[in-house]
Amino acid sequence: MKRIILIASVFWAVAIAAWCQSAPSTGDFDVSHYDLRLALDIGDKSIKGTESIKFVSRTTSLTQLDLDAVELTIDSVKEKGVAQKYISRDRQVIIALSPPAKNGETREIEIEYHATPTRGIRFFPDRRQVYTVFSTSRWMVCLDDPDKRATLGLTLIVPSGLSSIANGQMVGQRGAENGRISYEWRQSVSVPTYTFGFAVGKFRTVTVRHGKIDLQYASEQYSDDELRNVFRDTGDMIDFYEDRAGVKYPYPGYTQVLAAGGVEQEMSGFTALRETYGRDVLADEHAIWLGAHELAHQWWGNMVTNRAWTHFWLNEGMASFMASAYKEHRFGRSEYLRDIDKYRMNYEKVRAAGKDRSLVFPDWKSPTAEDRTLVYDKGAYVIHLLREELGDSAFWSGIRLYTRKYFGKSVTTPDFQHAMEGASKRDLSGFFDEWVYLRKRSN
Repeated sequence: MKRIILIASVFWAVAIAAWCQSAPSTGDFDVSHYDLRLALDIGDKSIKGTESIKFVSRTTSLTQLDLDAVELTIDSVKEKGVAQKYISRDRQVIIALSPPAKNGETREIEIEYHATPTRGIRFFPDRRQVYTVFSTSRWMVCLDDPDKRATLGLTLIVPSGLSSIANGQMVGQRGAENGRISYEWRQSVSVPTYTFGFAVGKFRTVTVRHGKIDLQYASEQYSDDELRNVFRDTGDMIDFYEDRAGVKYPYPGYTQVLAAGGVEQEMSGFTALRETYGRDVLADEHAIWLGAHELAHQWWGNMVTNRAWTHFWLNEGMASFMASAYKEHRFGRSEYLRDIDKYRMNYEKVRAAGKDRSLVFPDWKSPTAEDRTLVYDKGAYVIHLLREELGDSAFWSGIRLYTRKYFGKSVTTPDFQHAMEGASKRDLSGFFDEWVYLRKRSN
């Protein structure tokens, strides 16, 4: 009997592998909403998830879903309670749809999984803290692509005595099994999945009202007064970015959490920052670049998003430049120029080493330290040079045009170029060829 079961299991595995090979791997579907119930074991550094994924077919006969699931062990896949065939391979889970989904048809699948993530989540058992860092497909099944947007319902099940911060608004809090507590969060604005995230810990939280926005500052180690001082410029930063973007901050609240480790991660509606950032700002009010950079991503990155990581400089170069532009507003022109000079010098080191290259990369699979310097520092420096080339009036008009046109959308480098050309009434192909694409360089 055992031999029969073994033969049947092998036959099924071979059959589904053959089906995956023969069926067209398709991206002809969109996910509109994820709903995830995630239990966190901080001591074991493990997670267990129950997830529903609502999707819509964009083709006449969608036979499978290819979803990202890196180092996640899939326990079951169901649709309306009926088990579905699936296979995990190459950092994905591939799910058979039976029957195939028709064009425009909305369906929903349920997935159970568990994992001990090596990346994407950082656990600090001694501090009873855990938070996410960028790689969403390492802690939930999703389309982990910057061009894919969706809404999110997230229920976090954590040890009692801990609080949580996540995307959107908290809509519920209740007791859970084994003396634990669950927090329910809802992100109602469709955002890129890489901006999904959460932080859990013994955080104290201070709330400050800025216009219609609730600003929350969270930490385990800092007092209420210290938190207010560390983040006292946040409201002014929002006002500045709203003016430069021509678009209001998109959420009713923004949270900044000072967490264990060296985290520097923006997420939709909140940011996790290293605890030492607070000490830096308390010692020197000028040391706000990191907070300004991550907040800028709420416009440039999270809402105006690079279509692919090959255009990553549109996220990071812009956020770096905007952080320095805010410092110019806050502290004066000399402060801005000091930042620009740092960007230039960092870029020149890469160039002197013979590692300069186009800001539009052929791929972003294994970026080097020099590649990251180009994206962040050269990117910011090039945007500064464009400002100098156009003058403030045309430059900021172009930034507003670009941000308004693509807010909530994905962008490529030509989109940015065309917006700046539209505002300035100038052909910028020479500038972009020289500085962005590296097709020619002046002596």
